[in-house]
Amino acid sequence: MNDYAGQLAYMYGQAPGVVEGQERRPWRGRAGKTLRRWLELDEDRFYGTFYCASVTRCYPGRAASGRGDRAPTPRERELCSFWREWELKLIEPRLIVPVGGLAIRALLGIRTGLSDCIGRKYELDGAVAIPLPHPSGASGWLNSPANRELTARAAALVREEIARL
Repeated sequence: MNDYAGQLAYMYGQAPGVVEGQERRPWRGRAGKTLRRWLELDEDRFYGTFYCASVTRCYPGRAASGRGDRAPTPRERELCSFWREWELKLIEPRLIVPVGGLAIRALLGIRTGLSDCIGRKYELDGAVAIPLPHPSGASGWLNSPANRELTARAAALVREEIARL
């Protein structure tokens, strides 16, 4: 049995960033700090609670616009999808947190906008799934007060589920 079997929570993001590649640990950059602040978790508790994975396992590079990172291509996502399938079977988490539109679509199949799914709970293979928006500064979605309220509601739901674990 591996160290992650029985991990209670699974966090699923888009792809590692530059800092994550350098430090060899997920959610280490500014977005990770924002995410931990939303969840009110220090680093030890965050990494002790979540097995962190992503749609692709390699840094995709900067976006052509220079704003944020490039979204992984459909082929890149396809090549890495077997990891998610294996991880979920091995870990059997009770809480799943997809972070960002790409991860939400990949895990939950939700094709509507973030405003329709953030702040809600879903069921996924016997686990509670609570989507969060991506905490990147590259997204303008969080500029809206209504969207920040949805994010606060979603983060509270995640904290409640963590307390139940």
